Amino acid sequence: MPTEPQPNPLAGKSVVVTGAAGGIGRALAVRLAAAGANITVNDLDAAGAHAVALEIGGIAVTADCASEDGIAALLGGATREYGQVDVFIANAGVSGVGDIDASEEDWRLALDVNVMAHVRAARLLVPLWLNNGGGRFVITASAAGLLTMPGAAPYAASKHAAVAFAEWLSMTYRHRGILVQAICPQAVRTQMLGGLGALAEVAERTGTLSPEEVAEQAYQGILDNRFLILPHPDVHRFYINRATDTDRWLGAMNSLVHSNPDI
Repeated sequence: MPTEPQPNPLAGKSVVVTGAAGGIGRALAVRLAAAGANITVNDLDAAGAHAVALEIGGIAVTADCASEDGIAALLGGATREYGQVDVFIANAGVSGVGDIDASEEDWRLALDVNVMAHVRAARLLVPLWLNNGGGRFVITASAAGLLTMPGAAPYAASKHAAVAFAEWLSMTYRHRGILVQAICPQAVRTQMLGGLGALAEVAERTGTLSPEEVAEQAYQGILDNRFLILPHPDVHRFYINRATDTDRWLGAMNSLVHSNPDI
């Protein structure tokens, strides 16, 4: 008996993608536009954002999505063009590399962009969605948000917080029509990976994916509404190992750090 085609939850929807001038964000914007969504491309890179918007037939809004004024400007621009925001893809992020000596500025930036940007967006979107029947909030977190990441304390901690906030949103509002999802890739061939130095070599041991492969996995996750979208299959196994025997898992991670003094 033939399988019924899945309905497309994005056709004609207004979708905002932050950090979309390149990397995973650009790939998400391209893939979701191909699925029929009306895309608002956001980035601090104005030229890059406009180039992507032109490519996919969307609009570009240059604004700092981590600030209160910036997120208000972004949502306002999307709403003026498309009438509302149905889906928010909180993709913008920063690397936050650093050990115990990471500076206050490193921590502030990582927490502001990787966590508080999501909080500020949800603060504006959730009341609107509760009034109009629902919406979808998707966070590009990281495998580091489920596991951890050697040599990147601000990044690991802020991505854990991003996943925790997504869990809280889902727990609190799912029954009221707000779907929340967290994309947690491991090594992806982006500019951010190239800037990690020795850390990149560690991350690449389980294989790298292209931004387009991550975007396709994200789209499939959106189709079936699953909370965790794990583009790298190994992450699921690692996550289970971490939960079932945390001390053993931490010991293995400590051995990894000890055997790689450059990270």
